Amino acid sequence: MSKFIYGHLPARIALTIIGLSLGYTITVVTRLPWWTLFLLAAVWVAVGLKLRWGRPINARYRKMWPWSLVPLSLLGIYVYLADSFGIVELGSIFFHLQAGMAEHGGPGKLIIAALYTAIMIAVLASVTWLTRHDQRWRLAERFFAIVLLACNPLLYGLGLRSAAIVTDDGAWLDRRYVSPPTNEPHDAPNLLVLYLESIERTYANEQFGDVYADLNALGERGAVFEGVRQMDNTGWTMAGMIASQCGVPLMPAGLLHDTQFEPLSKVVPGVDCLGDILAAQGYRLSYLGGASTQFAGKGLFYRGHGFDTVKGREELVPLLEDPEYVNSWGLYDDTLYDITVDEIRRLDQADNGPWGVVNLNLTGHAPNGYPSQSCAEHQGEFDGQNILYSVECSAWLARDLVERLEKEGLLDNTLVVLLSDHLTMRVSVWDQLTAMERDNTLIMLGEGIEPQRIRRDATMLDVFPTLLDALGFRLEEQRAGLGTSLFSDKRTLVEKHGIEVLNERLREETALQHRLWEGISPRRRSAQDSPQEQILETPADIADEVELIR
Repeated sequence: MSKFIYGHLPARIALTIIGLSLGYTITVVTRLPWWTLFLLAAVWVAVGLKLRWGRPINARYRKMWPWSLVPLSLLGIYVYLADSFGIVELGSIFFHLQAGMAEHGGPGKLIIAALYTAIMIAVLASVTWLTRHDQRWRLAERFFAIVLLACNPLLYGLGLRSAAIVTDDGAWLDRRYVSPPTNEPHDAPNLLVLYLESIERTYANEQFGDVYADLNALGERGAVFEGVRQMDNTGWTMAGMIASQCGVPLMPAGLLHDTQFEPLSKVVPGVDCLGDILAAQGYRLSYLGGASTQFAGKGLFYRGHGFDTVKGREELVPLLEDPEYVNSWGLYDDTLYDITVDEIRRLDQADNGPWGVVNLNLTGHAPNGYPSQSCAEHQGEFDGQNILYSVECSAWLARDLVERLEKEGLLDNTLVVLLSDHLTMRVSVWDQLTAMERDNTLIMLGEGIEPQRIRRDATMLDVFPTLLDALGFRLEEQRAGLGTSLFSDKRTLVEKHGIEVLNERLREETALQHRLWEGISPRRRSAQDSPQEQILETPADIADEVELIR
């Protein structure tokens, strides 16, 4: 009996813990259904018992610490991020660490993180026990430690980014940057930008039923852009907003930040964005979002780029009739949109030049969404899991807001832009989404915009010049930032080079990173500082350079 208790049972417990964790990891990083984790765990445990892992015939106990503990911990971090977000971007991790993650969505996130931590401790303890009791594990685990380090996507990404330090050309993207216009548009229209959290255009696919129907209905009245893809460093909320308002990917300050142990004081101060351009033309600008402006530097970005009014959860909750009607992130969209209507009334009644309102909702936020009570009255009860319910709710609320504003005459001479901030992260229909060709929502409504569908290979960088074009600004070569107006016949960077090339160049880029963080980063080396002339790689690259210089 004592041999069973002190020999067989600990080995079986250790094998079961590792087996379940291994099975879960495989289901997270592949498209296997969740229940296969139990099958994978059973196979693992069966093999372990057959080979007598942890209790060999000639057992030699040795008190030591496995080499694989650190690689396993790093892999655990990656699995947590992949399970939470689907696509893990290093840029997102670094930016949120520096810009701040306060007010990040309530205690639910902390509970999940604590659960993952407890599981990882159990895995590390199991590996340690097996390694100490089985010499075969002691011999093999060093090899697996190297394999785990080599296969971890986080470390692979770090290696690629580190290679940028010694790259031959770290200014490929920066050379293609075009400063935005400063001219005054004729009869400047008002502007309403509605960011629909994670509501990508892929949901318009018939496989998802009519959840996108209300956005399709709005799109029939204006310009619908298809093919707006997601390049690296544009795949989370702040990155999507900066890409679409500044025409650049969000490259975190990283080691460029001159106060490494202090939070960021500014967000991309080195480039002029939509707010800077409109404020210079006399626009009165407001940002309203259901979540906290303290999270991920949203408040810093909007206040630092020309917005007069910047309000999030902390400022808006006191305005609610029922302060308890909030979710873990912030306001529900029905109350956020009521406040948005009031803000537009205020700006419109002032009659003091054009106004601009940027709004960020929450309904479609992964993993399950935060549908409003008004949607339950419209759609029926929410099961708490199906993201398609939340997508339909978000689309209906957006259409209802636009129609309410139109009925009051508040959208006269107003450009209305509806777009997703980024592609959705891991949700209940993740496997279906990732099997499709995905693109972001981009719809523009307004006087002079004819009903049309424009199919272009583009990214969120191209939203910026397209928006400026629609507002009446004259663009140099129909470009601004790294984007190209999708109303023009000029080719986008994706059409010229392909998204894979852009992502590869982005990993090597350093000059654009310095441009974004000008003022809080060390001075960039000028051309006069460099003894060598910059090398252009291909004839196509040279042609592109000539086109931009002209």
